[in-house]
Amino acid sequence: MRDNENFLREQNTRHQFHPMTHPIMSAEHPPQIITHGDGCYVTDIDGTRLVDGLGGLWNVNVGHNRAEVKAAITEQMDKISYYSSFAGTATPPSIELSAKVCEMAAAEDVSKVMFSANGSDAVETALKLARQYWQLEGHPQRTKFLSLKQGYHGVHFGGMSVNGNSYYRSAYEPLLAGCFHIDSPWTYRNPYSEDPETLCAAIITQIERTIMFQGAHTIAAFIAEPVQGAGGVIVPPASFWPALRALCDKYEILLISDEVVTGFGRSGSMFGARGWGVKPDIMCLAKGISSGYVPLGATTLNKRVADAWYKEFSPEGMIMHGFTSSGHPVACAAALACLDIVEKEDLPGNAARMGKRLIEGLRPLAETSSIVGEVRGKGLMVGLDFVSDKEARTPMDPGTGVVERIATFAREEGAMVRPAGNVIILSPPLVIEEAEIDIITEALTKACARFEAEK
Repeated sequence: MRDNENFLREQNTRHQFHPMTHPIMSAEHPPQIITHGDGCYVTDIDGTRLVDGLGGLWNVNVGHNRAEVKAAITEQMDKISYYSSFAGTATPPSIELSAKVCEMAAAEDVSKVMFSANGSDAVETALKLARQYWQLEGHPQRTKFLSLKQGYHGVHFGGMSVNGNSYYRSAYEPLLAGCFHIDSPWTYRNPYSEDPETLCAAIITQIERTIMFQGAHTIAAFIAEPVQGAGGVIVPPASFWPALRALCDKYEILLISDEVVTGFGRSGSMFGARGWGVKPDIMCLAKGISSGYVPLGATTLNKRVADAWYKEFSPEGMIMHGFTSSGHPVACAAALACLDIVEKEDLPGNAARMGKRLIEGLRPLAETSSIVGEVRGKGLMVGLDFVSDKEARTPMDPGTGVVERIATFAREEGAMVRPAGNVIILSPPLVIEEAEIDIITEALTKACARFEAEK
């Protein structure tokens, strides 16, 4: 790999397609080249040091450049860097990590884990295993999936099909048949009510009507994020997930919790659904499991679901699914080190405390700024919702470039933040402390004030 700065600047965007953007936009506005990371900070090619308000991409939970994680990776590579989980072989780190995940998710009665490389893989695995479960249970007609609008479940065809935002889907349609979307329980924007309980009841009623119309006997699972991340950091009413769990139980529908972002502490509890007092049947994990050090995903099954594979030996029980990197030993070794930090340093607790400070620090912007409609979040999942009309709550058109300008101003003030549509998303490392939280708050406050002065 070449590290010549001039070469990197010249070649930036010349050969690489970047995710979630148009190649012409990348060419006109080359990506910021990040060269170093340490703790909650990253440094770019120009030597500018910034608080990492993105945490990589929701995922560097333990912070950058942790010596104990690097040591675990090196130690494992000194033994064996890769071997397959296919054909009757396994490696010690994957065995240890499967036990560790089941231990950490004992409250959810998790008994089985299937590893993959990322969150999209984890979702795809969950959807396929949900369908296979019903085949094993003698209900092969249960093939449909329900999900929420504004939800995000990755970029594979199954995940895109249950995604609740059309802009992730439209270029790749037609997608998987049998996927149906229900309004999200979003207190800030919905046609029902601003009262959380009234809203929750309306959405649960809508879900039940959809179940009855489609036929419960045709539905495999309901998939949702405990807090919707890429959709704009949408926090549902506290009563929603318990009501959803009860509804799924009523109609014997599997509940899949997409914990790719919320898993391992980001929302202020070890798992997002646990924060709502709910035990899912299946969980999708990635991001925080290895904190981005080595790509890794995982899908968990609770004992009731997993037991379907052990009733008898049959061709239908063959798990004809997997990835070359399933149970990758280096990734699993990194994950074991990361999860040790998550527990020892109580990162879920720190996320709850620091998230509260961040939200409270930014909330005045909803009053003082003409373009910030709402500041919302849970744990270290925080979103600033930008509007063109505060009274009507009209989302700021991304085409105006306003949110991008605010993000650029914030970077110039010392904090890396993520513009996503009309929302700026904040997801810093879970090891963040008050000083860095205050830098993010001050950077965004100054950014909004600068916009007001220049508009």
